[in-house]
Amino acid sequence: MLINSKVEIIKELNINKAPKGAITKYWLEIVKDGMGVPVHLPVIIARGKSKGDVVGLTAAVHGNELNGIPVIQRLFKEIDVKELKGTIVGVPIINVPSFLRKKRRFMDGTDLNHIMPGKEQGTVSQVYAWRIVNKIIKHFDYLVDLHTASNGRINSYYIRADMSDEMVRKMALLQNAQIIVHNPPSDGTLRGTADEFEIPAITLEVGNPNLFQKGMIRDGLTGIHNLLGYLSITDSEVEEHSSETVICKKSYWIYTDTGGLLTVHPEVTQIVKKGEKIATLRDVFGDLLKEYLAPENGIVIGKSVSPVNQAGGRILHLGIVKKK
Repeated sequence: MLINSKVEIIKELNINKAPKGAITKYWLEIVKDGMGVPVHLPVIIARGKSKGDVVGLTAAVHGNELNGIPVIQRLFKEIDVKELKGTIVGVPIINVPSFLRKKRRFMDGTDLNHIMPGKEQGTVSQVYAWRIVNKIIKHFDYLVDLHTASNGRINSYYIRADMSDEMVRKMALLQNAQIIVHNPPSDGTLRGTADEFEIPAITLEVGNPNLFQKGMIRDGLTGIHNLLGYLSITDSEVEEHSSETVICKKSYWIYTDTGGLLTVHPEVTQIVKKGEKIATLRDVFGDLLKEYLAPENGIVIGKSVSPVNQAGGRILHLGIVKKK
């Protein structure tokens, strides 16, 4: 891995050693690979001259989820560190091995965001996850973890958050997302692990995998500026959303029960009614195999865009809207 010689290499993250009133970049050693060569994570610290909270921003826990990277990069270009009250820590790429391979999952085939907080003595992925949590996440007072959809799927700009926690609820609402899904955090995710350490955390789902989307990046950046302003870390004014955020009390994926060529009809953020046709499945000759109907009223959070479908393939992610 090419290391910028002007950037300090560190083995432990010590925020108190970062210079006040400055933005400092580091390479943090996280593990060593099969040749004994260190794997480094990029870390950016903006530390204000005044004391305050530590807000952590993480992206690319899955190696093909790229939109969060420029969100973090641009944030550090836009803030005035001399006026900062507190500290912002950005880790634009958490899953470096998978990022370099342009793959979603970790090297051993594990979804890194399903095994948090990992294990100090465990498999390759468990050790990597444990060190992410213990070397980085434990230093935060708040966490914003940026993700995207997976391969063959697209997402709205939505938030997963424990809406029963008042601080987390406020963090979610400040993002001005299209949709917020109430999602209790005990699920093996980075967000869930942060919650176990009493660190308020939300997950931002910022669009689609394997590419940069300017609009989604801009929206994610605006929401984080709102949060920093609310916490008085910056003097940013909260920017109101032009349309109302839809809050869902729960959500789930709808799956196929046979294989074929799949067409999903509704668009993301579209409201669907119970019994409405949401997908059509045809065989390789173009003949109709099956039509899928919405099981209940809801909103489309995300959907499959890959036509090739096996039995058990995902159709769409349906959010069940909370009554006002």
